[in-house]
Amino acid sequence: MRGRLPLWRALALALLLMGAGVAVASSLSRDASDHYAFELVEREVKQGYGTTLLVRLIDERTGKVVPDAVLFISRIDMSPDGMGQMTAPLELQADTLPGYYRFETDLSMEGAWALTLAAKIPGLPDPVQRRLVLQAVQ
Repeated sequence: MRGRLPLWRALALALLLMGAGVAVASSLSRDASDHYAFELVEREVKQGYGTTLLVRLIDERTGKVVPDAVLFISRIDMSPDGMGQMTAPLELQADTLPGYYRFETDLSMEGAWALTLAAKIPGLPDPVQRRLVLQAVQ
């Protein structure tokens, strides 16, 4: 019969369209989280015990801080200086403004430290994860 697709062609077309839809949706969700970033308020901090780090989460399209995000990963190490095994305790402190995160840490050495953070923002399917590099100085 003319005008009708054989069953195998119809199934192949359906699978192709479904795959394209998934690829577009995945790309859109990845793009959505790319509009958000963590920023260090100060990139240079004092080396030592009880060092305070202040980070904000912003929407790069507007420049405004993003409140109500849930931080679920935080780590600090010296991987920028080739010493990823050199970590430090990192404790999230209370009493910060919405969209800002204050941490206390013990930076035992001078040098470059990497702060890795991940947060879930309400309304976004994927978390925002970033690695920030700061410098500990004497």
